[in-house]
Amino acid sequence: MTMASVGTPAETRDYILERLVGETGEPERVTSAARSMGERAIARIAEGLANSLAISLEVDVKRVDLTRFADARPKPASHAAVTVAASVSSPDALMMVVDAGALSLVVSTVFGADPDMPVTPLERDPSPIEIEVATSVFTEVATALNGHGPRALDIKFPLPAPVSGPDLKKLSMRDTPAVRIVFSLTSRAGSGEVAVVMPQRVLLKHRADGIAEGGGAAQNAWGARFGEQVMRSNVEVVATMPIAQMTLGELSTLAIGQVVPFDDGAQANVRLAARDKTLFTCEFGRVGQNLSVRVREPFETGHDIIDGLLPANRA
Repeated sequence: MTMASVGTPAETRDYILERLVGETGEPERVTSAARSMGERAIARIAEGLANSLAISLEVDVKRVDLTRFADARPKPASHAAVTVAASVSSPDALMMVVDAGALSLVVSTVFGADPDMPVTPLERDPSPIEIEVATSVFTEVATALNGHGPRALDIKFPLPAPVSGPDLKKLSMRDTPAVRIVFSLTSRAGSGEVAVVMPQRVLLKHRADGIAEGGGAAQNAWGARFGEQVMRSNVEVVATMPIAQMTLGELSTLAIGQVVPFDDGAQANVRLAARDKTLFTCEFGRVGQNLSVRVREPFETGHDIIDGLLPANRA
């Protein structure tokens, strides 16, 4: 997500917090919420595959780990199929990846291959028929994870068509903290993986057991966590001291090595700023061998405007 694509003030705030904080929240609690979500979806995924594709596979949560959304995109040479599902609250609520082994296993099972013959993972990009099968798999996984009621992810169906190979590079991915749930699909013929990657903010908004549903105390805890992390962020501080008023003609004649005297009182009017925002008015000085500034008072924009008008009034 770029700043240009951020919409409401709330989305802007969430975007800035993600950029400042990095990994969102406490890792153990994020992975615990994701694992609970995945384990609750296992039976629904297996049932959905049986109903839509008439196949019976064992489904399990293989692992849950933290990642960043953009880093979870597979390489084009992996022959995996990928889709990114939007929800009401997020343009990338779920990124789903079916690897070459799982896609080959599902396709062979759908088309009646011998269940006792080992399945070889794809060694090429998926064909249109295999992409169609991948769409069905993604639809069942997204439906199982979507849920219902106030905790629903509100995924938008139908899902976008999966992409693979060189087209993976064209997927627009924002760099945001995410969590990955890896489901294993297994039969006697082989196994493969379907990975679901969610922005941590989306997970915690909808499904954070004991976090999002914990009431005011939990919300306050998250607020304190964000505040603590933001307060530790490094910010460049710039002190600026005015030197003198000059005409454009005088400015055009400045040369290397020329000495420009300070105005009277310049050392007492140093501006201390961070990220182009003036914070304090300071005094310039020295502590031992080091130049320094001493904070005098908070900077007030109104005073700055009045000071700018005074020379004209005196004229």
